[in-house]
Amino acid sequence: MAKWRRSKAVAPRGFSTDTLRKYAQAGASAALAKLREEIHIIESTFPELASSKGRKQMIATVEKKASRMTAAGRKAVSMRMKKYWAERRKVEKK
Repeated sequence: MAKWRRSKAVAPRGFSTDTLRKYAQAGASAALAKLREEIHIIESTFPELASSKGRKQMIATVEKKASRMTAAGRKAVSMRMKKYWAERRKVEKK
């Protein structure tokens, strides 16, 4: 299989480099406008996300709500898992 090498960027037939650049810029502008519209919709739906202070408060609230397992909870899970795996080993030996 032959390898193609191009030392310069070559525009497709019928398009100059400037024309392609203009099309690319128009496409990028359209994509940026769509993203800005989506950001506006999200911020209007969730106004607390509109400011950095609101985002920080939201993160802090979520972190506080995340439950931390107590030592007793960890021990209870440990006991349940030990029992579970002991039963699994018994079944596998049969």
